[in-house]
Amino acid sequence: MELTYLYISLILLVASYLFITHIRRKASNLPPTVFPSIPLIGHLYLLKPPAHRTLAKISAKYGPILLLKFGFRRVLLISSPSAAEECFTKNDIIFANRPLMLFGKIIGVNYTSLAWSPYGDNWRNLRRIASIEILSIHRLNQFHYIRVEEIRLLIRKLLTISSPVTVKSVLYELTLNVMMRMISGKRYFGGVDKELEAEGKVFRDILDETFILAGAANIGDYLPILSWLGVNSLEKRLITLQEKRDVFFQGLIEQLRKSKGTKLANERKTMIELLLSLQESEPEYYTDDLIRSFVLVLLAAGSDTSSGTMEWVLSVLLNHPHVLKKAQDEIDRVVGTTRLVDEPDIANLPYLRCIINETLRLYPATPLLVPHESSHDCVIGGYNIPRGTMLIVNQWAIHHDPKVWTDPEKFNPERFEGLEGTRDGFKLLPFGSGRRGCPGEGLAVRMLGMTLGAVIQCFDWERLSDDLVDMTERPGIIMPRVEPLVAKCKPRVKMMNLLSELGADHVLA
Repeated sequence: MELTYLYISLILLVASYLFITHIRRKASNLPPTVFPSIPLIGHLYLLKPPAHRTLAKISAKYGPILLLKFGFRRVLLISSPSAAEECFTKNDIIFANRPLMLFGKIIGVNYTSLAWSPYGDNWRNLRRIASIEILSIHRLNQFHYIRVEEIRLLIRKLLTISSPVTVKSVLYELTLNVMMRMISGKRYFGGVDKELEAEGKVFRDILDETFILAGAANIGDYLPILSWLGVNSLEKRLITLQEKRDVFFQGLIEQLRKSKGTKLANERKTMIELLLSLQESEPEYYTDDLIRSFVLVLLAAGSDTSSGTMEWVLSVLLNHPHVLKKAQDEIDRVVGTTRLVDEPDIANLPYLRCIINETLRLYPATPLLVPHESSHDCVIGGYNIPRGTMLIVNQWAIHHDPKVWTDPEKFNPERFEGLEGTRDGFKLLPFGSGRRGCPGEGLAVRMLGMTLGAVIQCFDWERLSDDLVDMTERPGIIMPRVEPLVAKCKPRVKMMNLLSELGADHVLA
């Protein structure tokens, strides 16, 4: 009998809790949620990899504006263009903060880096440096010669590699060479300098580990009690990684500081050299810590994302050879066969741009935009959003929503005909939006257009067999392919004369 009373009491207690919670939600006009929210862990039990697909299914069932609980954190999950527009326009300043998370604390240098700094004077200064000093159109044009040289070297490398080609490997080295030449003047991959090659291996290991740990879920960000109890091996790994990053990039800074006096006045400054020149006038602000943090953010944002997107583009082209042929015909017609595609040509290659945009729609580099956090109460979709709510915009869900796109799972580049850039309102958000949108968008667009244009122009690409390329993605912060793309690559007959001029006659014989 006592046991029966205990069961009844527990049922009444739970029912009362649920009723009171429901009444409070109605009175507060909060967004819909998912039942049940388990004490302490909230809705963490729902999360299964890949997170963007799991969250998309939840949104499809419960609505495009949801308020969830991930441990102690309130999370606003957005998966519609109209709600995303509200977040990044009239509420842009309110959502310009970042949540305080372990990765931002350690890799973001105690939340002072461009990626993790809260909205305020420090972030505005860093963003100004990125937009005006480092990644402005003028500065990108100054570095144009690097991109041209590296793409020509990529073409020569593809001519000398025995088919088949591991696509991601060669494209990743290309982007790393471009970024590091812009940042420090060093070219690590594909050269003959053994010392540089060894230094490049250390650099690549550091970068690879950064991406691995960035994609690792830290349960302590949502259940702090686990961190207090010392149940967090990730923190130790991040601290060790940050120490390695600091040592490596401080070494680069010291090398460039020492070589400053030997540089000719008319030589182009690398990004580190530019920041060192600013350090001379404002040493208390442009510290070595700031310079290290700045270039690491640029590398993380501009290397694996670009090479990964190019791998996805070639993957879909292999499965749609008629699209590849149409892109080659466009390049032949606009550029010809006597020179390589160049950046100014991209504006006159609308079908190539359509292919890139459709790939970014289907396979966005960051399926879940980097999280934001509200600094004040606000209203989204008519619902009240409390201060301190973490915002997750599921751009993958928006890009695959049948209410937004016709046949969303179909690869159809023609759907973007007439679109000039990489944005289609808030239906297509490959580089985010608002104040915290990606400052490297201009560089990424140049790299994607010219690199893909060149490899499509110069080579015929084929699958290894009649089977379609597996388009499954692997869980990760930048949505990598589950299997690296390996493809056959052979020079196009009509490009033989130009390819011979690149110094590879013996390959073409």
